[in-house]
Amino acid sequence: MKIACVSTSRIPSSTANSIQVMKACHALAVLGHEVCLWVPGENQADWAGLSETYGLTTPFEIRWLPSKKFWRRYDFSLVAMQEAKRWGAKLFYTWLLPAAVLSLWQGIPTLLELHDVVTGQVGPRSYQMFCKHWKTKKRLLVITQALKNKLETQSGIQLGDEDVQIAPNGADLERYANLPDPATARFQLGLPEIFTAVYSGHFYNGRGMDVLVEMARSLPQMHFLWVGGTEQGKNEWKVQLDELGIKNVTLTGFVSNAHLPLYQAAAEVMLMPYERSIAGSSGGNSADICSPMKMFDYLACGRVILSSDLAVIHEVLNTQNAIFCQPGNASGWVEALREIASQPEKQAELSAQARLDAANYSWTNRARKALEGF
Repeated sequence: MKIACVSTSRIPSSTANSIQVMKACHALAVLGHEVCLWVPGENQADWAGLSETYGLTTPFEIRWLPSKKFWRRYDFSLVAMQEAKRWGAKLFYTWLLPAAVLSLWQGIPTLLELHDVVTGQVGPRSYQMFCKHWKTKKRLLVITQALKNKLETQSGIQLGDEDVQIAPNGADLERYANLPDPATARFQLGLPEIFTAVYSGHFYNGRGMDVLVEMARSLPQMHFLWVGGTEQGKNEWKVQLDELGIKNVTLTGFVSNAHLPLYQAAAEVMLMPYERSIAGSSGGNSADICSPMKMFDYLACGRVILSSDLAVIHEVLNTQNAIFCQPGNASGWVEALREIASQPEKQAELSAQARLDAANYSWTNRARKALEGF
């Protein structure tokens, strides 16, 4: 099937929304569909570079379109929809509400994926138009049950089971299938052979950086590997850690998605110390509705997960596959890490269950389920 995907994410980029879009499109291509992704901007990368950055194996087409921010991407939505129709799209898959409404009006079956509630003057009205359109087949994909509940409360509309689907993010399970044990991974990466806790992701507000610093300061007998962040962010944190006299943290800076699993495999424990307010690359707060991609990578890696005890996280994690700590309570995190480090049998139980549960969250299964009925 020819599937037109439309997003305003910048490609290439290391932001979470960019990675999520590319993973979702890639999963459709892996399933054998002919996929074309339209994004704003100018062509900036070839497939070899994109494959490395995003950890992709199956090629799909990407087309860049000019767009002026003055029009708040409405011009892009219109042109992308027209281009997709000329291309012969049989299904329109988008993260843009205006584009989804336009494609429904054009009679193209449409999948709309939302990661947040709709806002602004036009958003709520457009959402109602999408939900109430009945002539063209459609489906709404939301990343958490919490987001579905918020959208229903906000709009007063409850979609039927065929029209809405809970679609958490996923992991590339095949890339995590044959990872080395932590000691071997550390040897391959040239890291210290010592009990290691890994944090992977950006250093935005709400990611629990103060907790990570306190854990490293309080547990000098352990090694902490911070994987990700911008070059500027890495350098700023290195200065702060040096000023605090903390020597047991390694900052890698950005690691391409293709190589990320090996760095994560270097850990006995993986850290997810979200705060009660979580900002993304564009700000905002997603603490009540988020579906962090690192969570699924952590499960697939098959390591102990220490996570903040946020309600939405419990849609995926539980006491059989993770340990929960109170957000922002650094002393609690320090004690939890110290305790699990002394319990190898408990580590093995949690790791094994995480690996088992990861099977429920592959990108390809997510895409296959989203397309059911289309």
